[in-house]
Amino acid sequence: MQWWNCSGTAQAEVHLAQTIGNAPGDARLSWMAVQVTATAFFVLLCIVGLALWGLPYYYDFMVRDFGWTRAQVTSGNAYSKLLIGPLFGFIAGWMVDRFGPRRLMMAGILMASLALVGLGSISTLGWFYFFYVFNALGYVCGGPLPNQVLLSHWFQKARGKAMGVAYLGIGIGGAIVPLISKALVDRFGWHAALQILGLIVFAVAFPLAFLVREPQGFQQARAEPAPLAWAFRSLPFYLLAVGSMCSIAAVSGTQQNLKLLLTLDLGYSQGAAAQFLALVLASSILGRLLMGFLADRFPKKYVMLLIYLLVAAAIPLLFLGSTPAAMYVFAVVFGIGLGGDYMIIPLMTAEIFGVRILGRLMGVILTADGVAEALSPWLVGYLRDTSGSYTQGLLVLIGMAVLGAMAVAFLPKPGRAIEPAPAPTT
Repeated sequence: MQWWNCSGTAQAEVHLAQTIGNAPGDARLSWMAVQVTATAFFVLLCIVGLALWGLPYYYDFMVRDFGWTRAQVTSGNAYSKLLIGPLFGFIAGWMVDRFGPRRLMMAGILMASLALVGLGSISTLGWFYFFYVFNALGYVCGGPLPNQVLLSHWFQKARGKAMGVAYLGIGIGGAIVPLISKALVDRFGWHAALQILGLIVFAVAFPLAFLVREPQGFQQARAEPAPLAWAFRSLPFYLLAVGSMCSIAAVSGTQQNLKLLLTLDLGYSQGAAAQFLALVLASSILGRLLMGFLADRFPKKYVMLLIYLLVAAAIPLLFLGSTPAAMYVFAVVFGIGLGGDYMIIPLMTAEIFGVRILGRLMGVILTADGVAEALSPWLVGYLRDTSGSYTQGLLVLIGMAVLGAMAVAFLPKPGRAIEPAPAPTT
């Protein structure tokens, strides 16, 4: 591994960006840029906000109706992502760099919709795991990866704001899904509620993905081969991967077990739990806007470090979870950190390595993050089942959040770029 300190990569990226779609130096916001941002907003709202973050709302119903353990209901997310991530993560990144994000996004939307409809009809663990695989495929193919690449090719100077606006979809989707789910469950029961949610995902997201156009010149840009191995030989890549894995693990382990903690351990009502979950995701809206704004004005390394420290500071408040005031503070602080967590990773990756290999790099990083995102909720649920308390699990989550912040602290200093080592001469 070695460090590179050159500006050639950044200059090449500026030139490339000025040839495709919305040039970063252009102050005008074209209609196509608006359409691209809106498409990413609603697709992320559906794939992540509704289809991914919405499922934990139904876990306690499965525990009560089927007699499953907490480890079992959280293991669907774990097993599916452990299977899908390593098998398809890099392939999805290669497909985005080679063929563009639009077609992969449409396939992901179809699979995410099918997953929710299927999960609303199951009563056995086998079918539960089967349809969770489609949920994971929908996330890999239609979630952050293609949207990050699409936005990164359209924007450079305003990339943070564009990513922040698009990622608001996750926050808004996650904020409204508990309320939508509660209304649907009260009227139709939780099985039908999940199926209706799947139909909503398809009806909202698929037409937008079908109509979106990729940036002009993207065909030409992707036809030119870009080196990749040099990135895997650089220390910043591994610091970024480890830091993001740890912080995502902390976020996912907390979020996936939060309703179980609130309703089954702390005795909050369904309505109160829905309010806390909605506040977390509503606060993430502020986090996305704030962190996107900061990322365009301050070094992204320090913005990333701030986000990770917010997550680490919020989780200990769950030890005071029986006090509603502490839960409100937790929901706001954790929500702000949650809002910036997923969004900052592609911004930092693009700043260090550029956008031409962003799809493949994010395919690897998101695969690693997916493993952490899968194992962490299961581990926390398992520790709760075996110990009778969430204490051990919360301590593990705090440790992971702190470790993630430490890895980010060692990323390159602001202004230091890395680029491929020069080809050997003969």
